[in-house]
Amino acid sequence: MNLLLKGRLCYLRILTTEDAEEMVQLLLRNRTYWAIFEPQHRDSYFTAAVQREKILESIHQAKENREYSFGIFEPETDKLIGHISMYSIKRLPFLSALVGYSIDESYIGRGIATDAVKLVIAFGFEKLRLHRIEAYVSPRNAGSIRVLEKAHFNNEGLLREFLYINGVWEDHYHFAVLESEF
Repeated sequence: MNLLLKGRLCYLRILTTEDAEEMVQLLLRNRTYWAIFEPQHRDSYFTAAVQREKILESIHQAKENREYSFGIFEPETDKLIGHISMYSIKRLPFLSALVGYSIDESYIGRGIATDAVKLVIAFGFEKLRLHRIEAYVSPRNAGSIRVLEKAHFNNEGLLREFLYINGVWEDHYHFAVLESEF
């Protein structure tokens, strides 16, 4: 599957098995930083073999129109600097999906995540013909909240004790953007 979305600050490309080693390096560089808001992973997660399997599964999911996992790449260097997924894609009567993303810590604050989210939203509304795209975000994650707001998501409320992260049940905001707001 060859899917490329070009933005102002980055481009998104469906990951291939050839990206597995670079994905491992991205994950290792950000292991501590991303663990603040994401569940911790076993050491085996940070191997090319596991990442290849995850990529193969995501390619299969994309062929079934159930999930799209993209690498976020820096245009000047083609370096993998993050990942973004549109997942839990539901057909009628919902026509909805969730979006989740992570950016390399050394690239935050540059508008890259916002650019990537806007690219995925356009893909969701224009190509997948979705009606609603949602995201969950920790109330402590001010940067990610700003990304969603800049991408025209609205905060629809607090989900109490929503995700179990690092031994604690964490609240999350529920954000969404509608096709009519795109």
